[in-house]
Amino acid sequence: MLVKVFGAAVQGISATIITIEVNISKGIKFFLVGLPDNAVKESHERIISALQYNNIKIPRTQVVINMAPADIRKEGTAYDLPLAIGMLAANESLKPELLSDYLIMGELSLDGTLKPIKGVLPIAIKARELGFKGFILPKENSREAAVVNNLDVLGVENITEVIAFLNGEKEIEKTIVNTREEFFTNYELFDIDFADVKGQENVKRALEIAASGGHNIIMIGPPGAGKSMMAKRLPTILPPFTLQEALETTKIHSVAGKIDTKTSLMSKRTFRSPHHTISDVALVGGGTFPQPGEISLAHNGVLFLDELPEFKRSVLEVLRQPLEDRKISISRAKFTIDYPASFMLVAAMNPCPCGYYNHPEKECVCSPGSIQKYLNRISGPLLDRIDMHIEIIPVPFEKLSTMSSAEKSASIRERVIRTRKIQEERFSGIKDVHCNAQMSSSLLRKYTVLNSDCNKLLKIAMEKLHLSARAYDKILKVARTIADMAESEEIKTEHLAEAINYRSLDREGWIN
Repeated sequence: MLVKVFGAAVQGISATIITIEVNISKGIKFFLVGLPDNAVKESHERIISALQYNNIKIPRTQVVINMAPADIRKEGTAYDLPLAIGMLAANESLKPELLSDYLIMGELSLDGTLKPIKGVLPIAIKARELGFKGFILPKENSREAAVVNNLDVLGVENITEVIAFLNGEKEIEKTIVNTREEFFTNYELFDIDFADVKGQENVKRALEIAASGGHNIIMIGPPGAGKSMMAKRLPTILPPFTLQEALETTKIHSVAGKIDTKTSLMSKRTFRSPHHTISDVALVGGGTFPQPGEISLAHNGVLFLDELPEFKRSVLEVLRQPLEDRKISISRAKFTIDYPASFMLVAAMNPCPCGYYNHPEKECVCSPGSIQKYLNRISGPLLDRIDMHIEIIPVPFEKLSTMSSAEKSASIRERVIRTRKIQEERFSGIKDVHCNAQMSSSLLRKYTVLNSDCNKLLKIAMEKLHLSARAYDKILKVARTIADMAESEEIKTEHLAEAINYRSLDREGWIN
């Protein structure tokens, strides 16, 4: 008897339906074809053990299974359940009538219990798109899949539950999640706050500008000045996710297997802080079976690179293209996968190897050559792509010891949201442009028209600082954000002067 069961393969952050065709005939052999990897081939042993443990009749005939389309590589253990169900249906151990209505995925333990799988959300979206009635999957993944409406999500704990349901002997309770209620309940809950940061008002101002326009920023200062502390608090002042952004971010984390069983939809912007020993592939994504890297996991959030010069140069250089294109393309011989990578880059570094160059109290013991060598670990083209450079000095004792609290993140966030709304109205109808940092050259010419005084100021800055064309664009984008924060239609000289001031590493002879 020939039956068909439906599963899915995840490619990038989207899914492709896999038709599992099972035919049983005379003989004793087992054939699994359709480009399965080793993990899929090993499913036979897991399936046999699970069926034996639960006293379910095992086919004693020749079994041929084809996983179509055959030119897509099938990876992982999530095909255990649909393969087992297909074998039982072909052996007439369960009724096949409902198989065409449901997409089935899950990894089997040797006792028949189901283990959680990766990529559930994109699979659920594809199932609804193609008109499946429901999705049968491990119970631990059910809340994640239930984000998708108009799809019956049936979370199961054991293969026996699936068999009983398909035979009409048992009903499985649908998993229902009120997506909007959960999303709007948790999106403002943070454990940290900018009120904890004493002093550093100029740095807070720079971070508010960066958050308001989606700009990349690098902080340079001695150890203990508060660089990491402030970077970790940046998500608390970023505008909340839209539902579309939350869905897109959750899909990426679902594919990477980073969603916990209690989470249905991510409600807070991500903050990724990889260690400086990270490899190129771990940062940008890839591998034998391509997976999203840290820059994609930071999509719609913050990527924080602490101790920037300590990262391998090859790792930093691969950031150049994603910073411009806001996506990363991973190419293999037979396919190319695009992962989104629209993140805010926040970097922190010491000004020299000892960390005390330009320190108001401690003396730097580094030679000028060693300082320059340290700074040269970061290439000019990468620095050029960072919109804002901010120098940090340590907080004096008087400010550290004061008991008065600083401005709360909630207050700063309100101003950021107000500024972002101005930009959303400006760019409404323009695809993939939501904030000033994402402006193309044509949009830049349209929305950053300068008066004569501003033109003179920018010309002087370009000549004295020897700025590149890209730095010129970055200054205009930051100036546009500062003007938006002041609710000014035009960019004024004070807005432009402040934006120019945030290009400190472009200064010739910065080390004096």
